[in-house]
Amino acid sequence: MIVIGELINTSREGLEEAVKNRDVEFIQNLAKKQEEAGVDYIDVNCGTLFKEEVEAMKWLVNIVQEVVDVPLCIDSPNLKALKGGLEVHKGKALVNSISAEKKRFKETLKIIKEYDARVIALTMDDEGMPKSAEDRIRVGKKLIEDLTAAEIAEDDIFIDPIINPIGTDQQVGQYILHAIEELSREYQDIHITGGLSNISHGLPQRHLLNRTFLILAMSKGLDSAIIDPLDPKIMALLTAANTLLGNDQYCTDYIQASKSGNLDI
Repeated sequence: MIVIGELINTSREGLEEAVKNRDVEFIQNLAKKQEEAGVDYIDVNCGTLFKEEVEAMKWLVNIVQEVVDVPLCIDSPNLKALKGGLEVHKGKALVNSISAEKKRFKETLKIIKEYDARVIALTMDDEGMPKSAEDRIRVGKKLIEDLTAAEIAEDDIFIDPIINPIGTDQQVGQYILHAIEELSREYQDIHITGGLSNISHGLPQRHLLNRTFLILAMSKGLDSAIIDPLDPKIMALLTAANTLLGNDQYCTDYIQASKSGNLDI
């Protein structure tokens, strides 16, 4: 399971101020805590700082990589910010994101190939956001076909079926789960990811929905998630589910997590 830590995002409380003030200690502590929690990538997003996003992104990438060894997920709809972050990133980054919108696909693909990055691909096209499982599957397949045709390795592709709030459409959970199942069955070497916390937006006791949806999605083929790694319960459940789904040879990850006290929830 590829875990992407979501906490360095200026849309979160206190983060915009920390980035504006160039609070190195605050950001680096948050990065180190996520690495210690076991993430594979740390997402960096400063999209609320419209006028200074490019410089802020470069600053974030530099100061986070000073204190962690895991690679970063450069997260922005702003192509200049993506490029700026990739320019200073050490090693192979993950880009969030590309989509099947023709103009954005072409422009983002050029950047991905220039910096040999992995990529999260959103299942939306010029017709807009997906409304059904079929929309997600159709656009997901097109993205995979177009990216592989452009010589992006399947292992470098992360399909995001776009997780919408369950409070706006009670069937959206089923749509997403069906799309995950179909895409993971047909393309075994690609990854499927998503921002899990979106499912609970606007509802009380959000952690309960986030944790439950993670397990359901993993059972359908989700092998990556953008989550809060400092939530010990979701990380423990992720470890347990990974073991029960046969992805933990000899249960070594589960045993190690138990020895480390990471399952004591």
